[in-house]
Amino acid sequence: MDPQLQETLRQLRLHLTEQGTIEAAAESVRSFFRSFGMLDASREAIIQEVAGILQREFEDVEILRKNSMIRRREKWYSGPNAADRHWPALKSYLLHRKNWSEDNVKSIDAASSEVVSLLDNPLKDEFSCRGLVVGYVQSGKTANMAGVISKAIDAGYDTVIVLAGLTNKLREQTQRRLEQDIVKRNPLLWQKLTRPDENGDFRTPAQGGLLYHSDKAQLAVIKKNVSPLRSLLETIEGTLPVNLKRLRFLIIDDECDQASVNAASGETDMTAINEKIRVLLSLLPCASYVGYTATPFANVLINPHTDSSGRFDDLYPKDFITALPTPEGYFGAEKLFGKPAAMVDGDAESDDGLDMVREVPESDEALIQPPSMKEREAFYPQMPGSLEDAMLYFLACCAVRRARGDEGEHMTMLVHTSAFVNMHNRLADLVRAWVAKNQKDLRTRSGSVSSRLETIWNAEQGRLPDDITAAKSIGLDGIFEQLPDVLKQLETPIENGGSDDRIDYSGSAKTYIVVGGSILARGLTLEGLMVSYFIRNSNQYDTLLQMGRWFGYRHGYEDLPRVWMPVPLQLSFRALAGIELEIRDEIRQYVDQQPLTPMEFAVRIRELPGMAITAANKMRHAEKCDVSWWGQHVQTIRFDHLDKDVVSLNWAAAGELVSPLATLSREASGQLLFKDVPKANILKFLRAYKVHNTHKDLSSKFLVRFLEQNLEALETWNVGIPQTNIGQMSKKSLGSIGPVRLFNRSKLQDTGAVADIKALMSKQDVLFDVEAELSRAGATWRSLKQARQDHLGDRALLLLYPIDSQSTPKAESKVREKLNAVDDLMGFGIVLPGSEEMAGNHVSVRLDPPDPDELAAMEEEERSSAEAAGVY
Repeated sequence: MDPQLQETLRQLRLHLTEQGTIEAAAESVRSFFRSFGMLDASREAIIQEVAGILQREFEDVEILRKNSMIRRREKWYSGPNAADRHWPALKSYLLHRKNWSEDNVKSIDAASSEVVSLLDNPLKDEFSCRGLVVGYVQSGKTANMAGVISKAIDAGYDTVIVLAGLTNKLREQTQRRLEQDIVKRNPLLWQKLTRPDENGDFRTPAQGGLLYHSDKAQLAVIKKNVSPLRSLLETIEGTLPVNLKRLRFLIIDDECDQASVNAASGETDMTAINEKIRVLLSLLPCASYVGYTATPFANVLINPHTDSSGRFDDLYPKDFITALPTPEGYFGAEKLFGKPAAMVDGDAESDDGLDMVREVPESDEALIQPPSMKEREAFYPQMPGSLEDAMLYFLACCAVRRARGDEGEHMTMLVHTSAFVNMHNRLADLVRAWVAKNQKDLRTRSGSVSSRLETIWNAEQGRLPDDITAAKSIGLDGIFEQLPDVLKQLETPIENGGSDDRIDYSGSAKTYIVVGGSILARGLTLEGLMVSYFIRNSNQYDTLLQMGRWFGYRHGYEDLPRVWMPVPLQLSFRALAGIELEIRDEIRQYVDQQPLTPMEFAVRIRELPGMAITAANKMRHAEKCDVSWWGQHVQTIRFDHLDKDVVSLNWAAAGELVSPLATLSREASGQLLFKDVPKANILKFLRAYKVHNTHKDLSSKFLVRFLEQNLEALETWNVGIPQTNIGQMSKKSLGSIGPVRLFNRSKLQDTGAVADIKALMSKQDVLFDVEAELSRAGATWRSLKQARQDHLGDRALLLLYPIDSQSTPKAESKVREKLNAVDDLMGFGIVLPGSEEMAGNHVSVRLDPPDPDELAAMEEEERSSAEAAGVY
């Protein structure tokens, strides 16, 4: 856009928030230029053109609701209009003060309009709406919330209650953000019921209840704690009935999977916070409740039903579930760890994720983490080499950003190794002592520590795509020139509940190496985060994902972020990246293909062996909806490539499988395909083959148990050995088959003693045993499996993949390295018949309501348990 047009548009938007109409705003702009004698015909033409642009922005549009499962009801909201006060002011602020891109603001605009359209119409006399918005960790959910609040107030809501985390820090952070983004744009149109300071949480007002203001909206940002929630309930109960009926409440529950979900031991029990939220909603004649979370596992497993009295009505999102699209420029689990294996073609080395993750060896973990909880009091950490590398790289990143002109921006490194306060204190002392010892040499570019920084920096160059950032490159001379200022600004705060020395981004730019624990694992934003050193594990999906503070936006320094973590944690995050993608894809699939409501379709969550979806007491209503592999393709993607015994055993197991198959039907074309193989042969192979211990779903305990079922579709198999045209011949014979051509499957870097090849099977292999010529261009895994099913019916396929021990990555790969196995490996893939909708190891909530007899039995069981415990 022409700069003059752009500046006039900026001014018109600013005047619009004050004047209320485009015509009045345009006249105000004319008056400004007229007062300086600058209103000529050219300027008038620009004002008219810009007014037309602004008018088109506010024309009614059809809100497609393309990201949402919804309960069908009236369409009442068609987007913002020019007479609105709050959204135009927020939009102008984002564009012209925070310098957000047009595309990012358009994304927030569309997504927030979709959510507002799913709320209940504030013009109704009574309403109760419950919804869920699924975002991403550190993805800007607050920006979407701000957009929803602005538009909802413009549309007729007048009282906003935001339930913001469990800590004062999170509540204050949210309050400051919403005040800055919304309230300060129109301060005379708001009444704040809470303040952005430590003592600013909700308290019962002097008049005892809430007032109704025809010209003001009310905002309360409340910690999810018993005391402020009790004060809120007392205030609601003390509000005059005539006022309560006139108020239109928007309740936003941030991090709604934490504390809000009922985690009590029995169905008839309620945790204190969950109970108070339920009571709050029951007291409000007109309220829409919207939960926001990046980890919705607990929320979609809530009991969706009530008993006849309504006592057990929980917070299930019965009206809508919205999965926000992935924001532009967002670094999430998929971007860092890649797509799940089931979505990746083994012949390609794409979708591996960015090369930003570095290994923390087991030996380094032992230096920094006590061997057991009992020994933590006597344990003092020592500086591991990987932590030194991470800190040197962070200091170099800070120098680069200063050289790029970002000296006024916050810069942060996270060190998260333990949940225990004494470990935080000792580790922070260790970091400070290391800085004190080495800062002189770093300032003067002397000694071994400076040489090590140079080596680390050089090793990190060229490992990301060249176009990942538009920021200029900085050499080592520029880095060492800035290091004295970096070291001068460097602080090492401790972020935990017992610390007096905590992070504070409210003032001038900070350079932090933050040491902390659980308080950093939820909601709290680390500004300018570039380096994370993370060895804190969890076996729960939601806890582990929420601890990923490195997810988020890195505008202007996209090339710098790195994460150090142990290999098992990397594997867990890779698996969770797939779970995230599956949940969102499932919601969108049902939106696109067969629109269903949240009360008709229960979101399924795939279980990962060895991990829990969420806390057990939040999963009382979760039921196994299927435990099977129907319609799936499964494959070995991780190998004990350095264990000669395992490698030899697996090769021998494959040889024993194929040796007796020469007497079976075999393809005349020369393809190594054997038909009509009895299931017993397949089971013998799978029992003999040793899968890597991270492949628990392919172990005898799971896959073999499923195949052992007396099911006709699994009785007879096809077995194939795909052959490449360019692979080397194996040095060993594969049973009586003889030497076979080897596949090239390089491994991801820094995966230690496990070779993670990410994907083994290629899409075309799904049709290995299909003789018909089928078009494969642009086909998906799902469509290819359906095509195979159409041609072969219920016939399972086992494919053997001999892998070259010296497999090398493609030249352009930045995240892979040579396999370097002790010998050629043997992998396998399986394609099973049936529908994918029947497959997986999933849980979901039960949507069929219990009948009266079942409900009575449930209540009697709870009562008996309570009496036995002496608490009834």
